[in-house]
Amino acid sequence: MNTLVLLSICLVILLCGYIFYGRWLVKQWGVGKGDIPTPAHTMEDGVDYVPAKAPVLMGHHFSSIAGAGPITGPIGAAMFGWLPVTLWVLVGGIFFGGVHDFGALFASVRHNGQSIGEIISANMSKRAKQLFIIFSYLTLILVVAAFAAIVASTFGAVYENGVVNEAKSATQASVAMVSMLFIAVAIVFGFAVYRRHTGMAASTILGVAAIVICMAIGMNFHPFYFSTTTWMWLIGLYITIASVTPVWILLQPRDYLSSFLLYAMLIVAVVGIVGAHPDINPDLFPAYTGFSVDNGNGVQYLFPILFTTVACGAISGFHSLVSSGTTSKQLDKESDAKPIAYGGMLLECVLAIITLCAIAYARETGHIKGATDIFAGGIAAMIGAIPGMASLETSMYTLLVLTYSAFCLTSLDTATRLARFMFQEFWLEPGQTPKDIDGTFKKIMVNPYFATIITVFFGIMLGMGGFMKIWGLFGAANQLLAGIGLLAVATWLGNAGKNNKMFLFPMAFMMVVTISSLAIIVRNQVLMIMNGATDWGPYAQAGIGILLICLALELAAEGCRTIFRQRKMARVEKEEEIPVLDDLED
Repeated sequence: MNTLVLLSICLVILLCGYIFYGRWLVKQWGVGKGDIPTPAHTMEDGVDYVPAKAPVLMGHHFSSIAGAGPITGPIGAAMFGWLPVTLWVLVGGIFFGGVHDFGALFASVRHNGQSIGEIISANMSKRAKQLFIIFSYLTLILVVAAFAAIVASTFGAVYENGVVNEAKSATQASVAMVSMLFIAVAIVFGFAVYRRHTGMAASTILGVAAIVICMAIGMNFHPFYFSTTTWMWLIGLYITIASVTPVWILLQPRDYLSSFLLYAMLIVAVVGIVGAHPDINPDLFPAYTGFSVDNGNGVQYLFPILFTTVACGAISGFHSLVSSGTTSKQLDKESDAKPIAYGGMLLECVLAIITLCAIAYARETGHIKGATDIFAGGIAAMIGAIPGMASLETSMYTLLVLTYSAFCLTSLDTATRLARFMFQEFWLEPGQTPKDIDGTFKKIMVNPYFATIITVFFGIMLGMGGFMKIWGLFGAANQLLAGIGLLAVATWLGNAGKNNKMFLFPMAFMMVVTISSLAIIVRNQVLMIMNGATDWGPYAQAGIGILLICLALELAAEGCRTIFRQRKMARVEKEEEIPVLDDLED
């Protein structure tokens, strides 16, 4: 299979999914019908609820949901071959992930920009909401820990015998310098657009030019060679400030400008694939390797591992938290929901397919040192293989590493803000806001600064203390979150009298996948414990895994009861209408 042919086929399929299936979803749910004002206008507060122009919000949303997932996921799942990953990305993106993201955003907009937890509370029960929030908060802590560690590692200098090796640390120092300059540019951009009312076109052109200047400066002047640990603390300070700062100052402008880095990365990747169009070597990257694969960490099975590993490239529970946590509070009008949520998910699918092409060429060219090297090295090597462009390979590699870091950084402070929302919502009754709370203890709990500090503290400490010991749970936990998100939107649509059938199979499938995956994880950890494991990791994974299984079963039962109750009420209402019609005929 040629990489260009693979990319072209996938692009056509995804475009058809967006046009036809996306249009059908809009009609089924009544999105944009009646010009109902969005919470960004009805609840505007200048901090979290701020209407954003569609391109700006698309930048924030895509930058936040992308993270490292659509790159690391396919790389991890590639052990099963490129064909199963491709099929799941296409089917999952169009019928699972896109529906999940779009539905979560629309449901939140119709619930005053509240999170999935509040939607569960309003349509299922308060207890279900509290269970969901506890689970989501713990998942977000893990995201903060992991992404902080990833960003710190891309910034951290290389030490040899206790001394910084500046030559080996040049790329990391450049990425760190550009990232810091980028934040400053974003703040200036925010003030220009929202306070000086500078035109969006002019501001965008100047902003993109500033990014290019930042990259030129960072590649030639990068005096900061800090250790990974130092960067962890600095990142913790940054996300503490960023998650409580009004979104128009940093979140919106930074993510909007970051999106141009991401679009540039996609363009560079497409140019590389079109220009070099290498074939996928079946000896190095087979189409299918088998249902069971030993990847060095034991035997892995295509079901359920494929569906929990690809994650963001097909469906991710984290997306529902972004859609209902920050994006819904900034949506200018309902008609923007489809391109931002459904379109944003399918754009991630494109990135996942590009990653598969990068894997194929990375294996050809020897770039196999971790996810960053596989992705950046594979794409940069394609650029270098185009006649006359060999000199660009190194600079393209640096650009792609910077973009990968930008993915993680934007997701990081969004995750921190979302965790702050979750922490606050746990203490609130349905319909309450922090301003409605009485009592000293609860006032402290819902205080945004306290909620942020405690979130950052746990995230950074776990990031430095060994988050990898429980990272094996993240894939299953994230996809379980997706199943619960599908369940929440399905129950709301049912209560609203709208068609929710497109959610039922994806919801059931994701529940089965995640419970199966968690059961395998628990079994493996229990075996390790029985064989004398002394580290805390197996004990933590086994305990948390059992807790998540119980949570999933309880929420699934609660959701099924709600859906069955809706169906029963619909049948009763239909039966009551029949005698009335008969009487009219008589």
